[in-house]
Amino acid sequence: MQTIRANEQRIKELFTELVSIDSISFSERNMADRLNEILRETGFEVMEDCAGELYGGNAGNVYGFLKGTVPGPATLFVAHMDTVQPGISKKAVFHKSGRITSDGSTILGSDDVAGIVEIIEGIRYVQEHNIPYGDVEILFPIAEELYDKGSKGFDFSNIKAKQAYVLDLSGHVGKAALRAPSIVSFKIEIRGKASHAGFAPEKGINAIALMAEGISKIRQSRIEDDTTLNIGLIRGGSMTNIVSENCVCEGEIRGYHHERVMELLGKINNVFQNVIENAQGQDKDAELFFSHEVNIKAYAVAENSTVVQKFCNACKKIGIEAELTETFGGSDNNVIVNKGIEGVVLSCGMNNAHSVNEYIELEDLIKGAELVGALISQE
Repeated sequence: MQTIRANEQRIKELFTELVSIDSISFSERNMADRLNEILRETGFEVMEDCAGELYGGNAGNVYGFLKGTVPGPATLFVAHMDTVQPGISKKAVFHKSGRITSDGSTILGSDDVAGIVEIIEGIRYVQEHNIPYGDVEILFPIAEELYDKGSKGFDFSNIKAKQAYVLDLSGHVGKAALRAPSIVSFKIEIRGKASHAGFAPEKGINAIALMAEGISKIRQSRIEDDTTLNIGLIRGGSMTNIVSENCVCEGEIRGYHHERVMELLGKINNVFQNVIENAQGQDKDAELFFSHEVNIKAYAVAENSTVVQKFCNACKKIGIEAELTETFGGSDNNVIVNKGIEGVVLSCGMNNAHSVNEYIELEDLIKGAELVGALISQE
């Protein structure tokens, strides 16, 4: 396989086309329609679910199944359809160096159009060159950028594959992330008692002051080598001459060990409970409301697992070096692994994602397609 190059011109054309389709989270309708069409043209049985309806979106997750030409285990490939803002009227600009950027006014959208293109072209690659392949399943989820809401709404019970490759990692093609963290967000609200700050401050309970006391007792930044904690939003009060009746703060914890993340969450709750209970000189009228959401749950895949060894062998087939790494961000793979499917996240070549400085190298798009072809090849 390493002596046959993927179709460069078609890759450029498909990437250009898909980048130009607006596909902000929960507005993936046009992208879903086009991918449905492409998959059917490529020989897939296609189904779109109703996940979008759960969130008021206009499209569902797109799933495709392609029967292999030879017996062999099914392989699942995943790349999400949605993009972040600014993502309207995107345009791919090809430079002589081989780099592809936007025109500077929007993101490029290689997160995750690159993954979609590489999956589609990898399938076309083996088909055109009569390379035997096993069953292939494809999932193009909606709303990955919103903590995997699309894949969370997908019914995985009918998935045949036991191994999955999610093309949604930055850097040169050849990288695979074997673990990713839990990401848990939390919200703390303190309700105190309003009073005039000049005439009767002693009659009030200052919610901002209580919140500040609690925050001062929480260690933030990198708590351990594999755990971070950050309070990123705070708001409260109404006027400078009123003792603040309400204050809210929001934050997140990330960590490779889910139990440790939840333990830290409990400690934060306890800190604020103690602040409220120990408020001196006040009437104990202050109230605490603490809530959290597990956005994604951590996973780790062993280096000697089938999915990783298959990846390393595929890299060798196409003449690139396999690099095993980890990520501190989330992807649809967090959902997939926790559904019992052995999966890793692969780099699709994107760089500086979520910014107008996003770019990808054409060579990575080509190598990514060849890698997908090698992963399903039964040669």
